[in-house]
Amino acid sequence: MTATSDGGPSATADSGTTLRLSRLLGRPVTDRGGESLGKLRDVIVQLRGSDYPQVTGLVAAVGGRQVFVPIEQVGSFEGDPLKLTSARLDVRNFERREGEVLLRADVLGHRLIDRQNVKLVRAADLELAADGREWVLAGVDIRPRRRRWFGLGDATGSADQGVFRDWHDFEWLIGHASSALLRGPVARIRGFKPAQIADLLEEASKEEQTEILGRVHADPELEADVFEELDEDEAARLLADRSDADIAGVLTKMRADDAADAIAELPQRRRQPVLDLLPAGQRTKVLTLLGFNQTSAGGLMGVDFITLPAMVTVVEALAKVAESTGLQPEALTSVHAVDDGGCLRGVATLVVLLQAAGSAALIDVCDTDPVRVGADTDVMDVAVLMTDYNLITIPVVDDERRLLGVITVDDVLEVTLPDDWRRREAAEPPDARHGDSR
Repeated sequence: MTATSDGGPSATADSGTTLRLSRLLGRPVTDRGGESLGKLRDVIVQLRGSDYPQVTGLVAAVGGRQVFVPIEQVGSFEGDPLKLTSARLDVRNFERREGEVLLRADVLGHRLIDRQNVKLVRAADLELAADGREWVLAGVDIRPRRRRWFGLGDATGSADQGVFRDWHDFEWLIGHASSALLRGPVARIRGFKPAQIADLLEEASKEEQTEILGRVHADPELEADVFEELDEDEAARLLADRSDADIAGVLTKMRADDAADAIAELPQRRRQPVLDLLPAGQRTKVLTLLGFNQTSAGGLMGVDFITLPAMVTVVEALAKVAESTGLQPEALTSVHAVDDGGCLRGVATLVVLLQAAGSAALIDVCDTDPVRVGADTDVMDVAVLMTDYNLITIPVVDDERRLLGVITVDDVLEVTLPDDWRRREAAEPPDARHGDSR
């Protein structure tokens, strides 16, 4: 079914035409004989997973009450007023049932996620379409509504026809709890990149953030990745609203350096209780990192990396990389040769390993005098070294050359870019507007 607007009301539910919600709301509602019953206040749709939401009824203001009008009682949407097939109405106050969405109250004027551009947009108007013998919510107009000046267009607003996009191009953000539960299993937001979700969260209102995070929460790995991408202050604020156990659950899945940053931003009284709930391994890593100044190499480094004895073969080193599925990809770009005391003997990049003979000893293909920094090195000095030597990682060592951690280029970029870098509009690839690659 396509979602296109004809700019006016349709005749019947099986005529294949479309309606604009803005032109339905407020219309008088009458019985078959034309006797006034009230006015249309809202349109009800039922969620159906990935299908178009089905129109199941109307909400009409009748005698000071909001009452339910089944769609089967709507004889025609043609003209003004709306005529019902019967004057018999249930005059009890309307109560929403599970899975029902009110288009005016929940969607019109509210924000949605534009899935194509991954940004928050506002629903300026909605399109209903006849699909066989049922009405469905088919499209969304996200352009700001234009004021109608006298003499421009007729009373129906024909000067502004609207440009509707398919409803499936958008992700619900309607703030209705029971509906959100039904949407959860098919929430397409979990297909976005963590950085994109983080951008949405930083733009969203508190209520929108709650709804977005509610969908992400079903995937703990994704949730942790999203918190890693958030601005530290924003991540801390969002985490502070959770219980200690919930915070620990997120931090457990995060990189230790990002988890340490998050804990450092928590109120003092909450840090130790959260630390106590972390698994022993993660707690040790986080406590180690918290001991360093955040503006130094020690505060910037990660503590998840690959170390191997200097005399293992290249084949064995590559096998270690292959089995290290729990490490972040950034930590797998280099392998570090160490002696029995943990002292750094050399560094080999993954490319060097792939190009070397499999039987060669790791130390023989390593750079045995790698560029390295101390834990107290200033981050700007780290950035200069990585730039000068074209490095994507740099090891952090102590005075005896024991390996403490590894800094990746993305860590350096995050602290050296301007403070407002997250709010800059990302550049589109040159082929972004050519065809649909999704």
